[in-house]
Amino acid sequence: MAKRASRADGVMLAFLRGINVGGNKMVPMAELRALAEGLGLGDVETFIQSGNLIFTTALAPAAVEAALERAIEKRFGFTVDVLVRTAEQWRRYAAGSPFADAAADRPNMLHLGLAKAAVRPGAGEALGKYVQTGERVHAADDCLWIDYRNGAGRSKLSPAVLDRAVGSTVTARNWRTVQKLSELVAAREGAAATRGKP
Repeated sequence: MAKRASRADGVMLAFLRGINVGGNKMVPMAELRALAEGLGLGDVETFIQSGNLIFTTALAPAAVEAALERAIEKRFGFTVDVLVRTAEQWRRYAAGSPFADAAADRPNMLHLGLAKAAVRPGAGEALGKYVQTGERVHAADDCLWIDYRNGAGRSKLSPAVLDRAVGSTVTARNWRTVQKLSELVAAREGAAATRGKP
């Protein structure tokens, strides 16, 4: 049975990089949930198959990242980078991107790229030489915003290029996913607040 949240726990999200793509690094979501619960994370939920976890914990984000990475390697036999964000950070992302027109007109083409470490100074400029017609990139402290106007599959802004420019692992989610996860976080926090009432 899944661990329930205590009043000291906060809502967090974890993102797995590069799983369940082209038959590589296959991680069933039911097994991922069980693995996370086995680490003591509470109220664990997954969203779609790309490796998005929502849970509660009193642990620091870096501790959750390390624990999940070790557990995934032990269970599945391959390494996966895990990036964790707090509910507060996610609300900031979901409040609006620097490319409002892309969010409204082509939400599947607007991507939030989460960085494992602080984004390297000058990352935006470094990526500028790879930008093709219609594309835009904005670098923030811990993420990138990319408007893949013509589709990510045709872009020169590949995962390897993003990693090099940023200086750490980057994993991206589109604007629809950002918004849906924001809704799930809000619902989770609302339920926690209701449980906490005397």
